[in-house]
Amino acid sequence: MSDKPKGDGAFKLTYATMFDPPEELHTQFEAALRTQKAKLGGSYGMLIAGDEIHSSEQFEDRSPINQEWMLGKFQNGGEAEATRALEAARQATHLWSRTPWRERVATMRRVADRIDERVYELAAATALEVGKNRMEAVADVAEAAALIRYVCDQMEANEGFIRQMGTDPLKGYTAHNVSVLRPYGVWVVISPFNFPAALTAGPAGAALVGGNCVVMKPASDTPWTVRLLAECFLEGGLPKGAVNYVTGPGGTLGEALVKSPLVDGITFTGSFSVGIHIYRRFAHGKFPRPCILEMGGKNPSLVSRNADLSRAVSGILRSSFGLQGQKCSANSRIYVERPIYDQFVSKFVEATQAIKVGDPTERTVFMGPVINQKAYQDFKDYNEELSEGGQFLSGGHVLAEGELAKGFFCQPTIVSEVDPSHRLWKHEMFLPITMVHSIENLEQGMQLANDVSYGLTAGFYGSEEEAEWFFDRIEAGVSYANRPQGATTGAWPGFQPFGGWKGSGSSGKNAGGVHYLQLYLHEQIHTLIQ
Repeated sequence: MSDKPKGDGAFKLTYATMFDPPEELHTQFEAALRTQKAKLGGSYGMLIAGDEIHSSEQFEDRSPINQEWMLGKFQNGGEAEATRALEAARQATHLWSRTPWRERVATMRRVADRIDERVYELAAATALEVGKNRMEAVADVAEAAALIRYVCDQMEANEGFIRQMGTDPLKGYTAHNVSVLRPYGVWVVISPFNFPAALTAGPAGAALVGGNCVVMKPASDTPWTVRLLAECFLEGGLPKGAVNYVTGPGGTLGEALVKSPLVDGITFTGSFSVGIHIYRRFAHGKFPRPCILEMGGKNPSLVSRNADLSRAVSGILRSSFGLQGQKCSANSRIYVERPIYDQFVSKFVEATQAIKVGDPTERTVFMGPVINQKAYQDFKDYNEELSEGGQFLSGGHVLAEGELAKGFFCQPTIVSEVDPSHRLWKHEMFLPITMVHSIENLEQGMQLANDVSYGLTAGFYGSEEEAEWFFDRIEAGVSYANRPQGATTGAWPGFQPFGGWKGSGSSGKNAGGVHYLQLYLHEQIHTLIQ
């Protein structure tokens, strides 16, 4: 998404630039917010083969900002709806998989354009539904379009992944060997609540550009944003059944999608526990099938005695408390060399205590609510657990006075003096809680940083020579050094491809990068002898 500011040049929104947007962005967001608030409470069907489908039961989607705001009613789909959507996708593969790749790319570029045209509408819904501040919400939707365009670029750069191979030395014959990457067929995308636009559009866009047909299932906390996104896909001109949108619980609808023999591939983003269940359940099919998983992180940052502390505080704060710590890339572990530990902690605490918590649709608010009652209760429980031996440097409590009592608001929390053996150093809390620990040297810090089952993102602050050492040693799919815009967060397609090692991911290839689209395709060799 691009906006034209009043001055010279164009503003290109990414996670790195969103902290200084043009005034027009705020004006348009606020207009869209008024429009969306005026039509809260609507009823939304599933979208299967282009038709509006209703189930026998519905559920209410309420805002974590204020539980009195009923955003809409959505369908409580189950196995019947899963099968119907998968059959629609299977039927559509006969047309879409055989559509020339250049036509598929042109169609998906129109989808991205449509997302751009509706960016503020979708962002307003995302802010209300997820509790994101306005800049995070707009960035989420903008990234959805950017991810689609990036895979279109990759398909074009590789000329449809059609490659002439070597010629066999056959006496009396001429051999023509061609490698072609072709779609699998029907792809399921199960997306998380925290990035409902980007983490639905990214995998769905890659699957579709590759010629697969898609069934999208959002998290039950965020059906509205994904419904609006699904409309953009349909408005872009995809054939009937190429993209389908279903809603319902993971235990019924989600399980039906995962176990169905109609599914040729699946992408899931969410917790390790759910992801590994899907991985094992999906393996029970008749044939091996691709299963792309992004399963969270327990992301460290290391702060050297040679660090620029202003950069370190800025980046670590944004990564610890952006989206209320509800990012798989959130900075939840901070290791600081002892000579500058006290100075860093003092600056970090001061900056954290200046964070404004409240209605995230307001311009001056950085932190909104956590997503639901369970997360709210988890925040209380984790802080009670950390109070036994830990020292709270900031936060530690929920905010339940006045209007904040109607939502799920928590203080940004910093805890020190927690024993390195404590389980929460390795457990993903997914909340605005970060833990800080002093280290004698960077070797000790690296050992602690890598001593987890996850390997998603990591950050470093220090000299350039130390940064090279960090990149060589860290066990993470995304690593940043000396970045004030975010210590461990803020990946963008084409700049910082996003994916994890170890328990954080299954594919070894990062979304928004040069190797991702190929995950949605399999190879076929054509040999013609003349």
